[in-house]
Amino acid sequence: MPDHQSIKDNKYLKIFGRLLHNPHLWHLNRHSVAKAFAIGLFFAFMPVPFQMVLAAGVAILIHGNLPLAIALVWLSNPLTIPAIFYACYIVGTWILGAPEQAFKFEANWQWFVDSMSTIGPAFFLGCGVLAVIFSILGYFCIQGLWRYSVIKAWQKRKNRCKK
Repeated sequence: MPDHQSIKDNKYLKIFGRLLHNPHLWHLNRHSVAKAFAIGLFFAFMPVPFQMVLAAGVAILIHGNLPLAIALVWLSNPLTIPAIFYACYIVGTWILGAPEQAFKFEANWQWFVDSMSTIGPAFFLGCGVLAVIFSILGYFCIQGLWRYSVIKAWQKRKNRCKK
């Protein structure tokens, strides 16, 4: 994870100014980590530029762990993005009840513009739905896992004290 000073010095994040000095953005606790997972997973599924800046802005607003929220956006990286976006498209076609259309991804602007009229609605709907589902799942899974680990630690401590 990047250290807080390198994030504060990032030229895109300087717009947040003194807000980056909030200590809640840097602490690892159940609430800040769960919020970071929700934010990071949400923006990992969003096909927008500057995902990390958007995730940082939301993390600052709701006091989630900033470095973790930014790092989780990288779940959608050049290796995973084709599978993630294809899954978004499939979910979108399923929700809309539309037939799947054959397409071949090309990394250029003209392909993007041309395909938005055909696969765009299903793709964007699927991105939104999966972003919301995975962010909610991430939030509650982290809350549950954190709580479970605390309960287990207390049980261990309690058992040690009985001996």
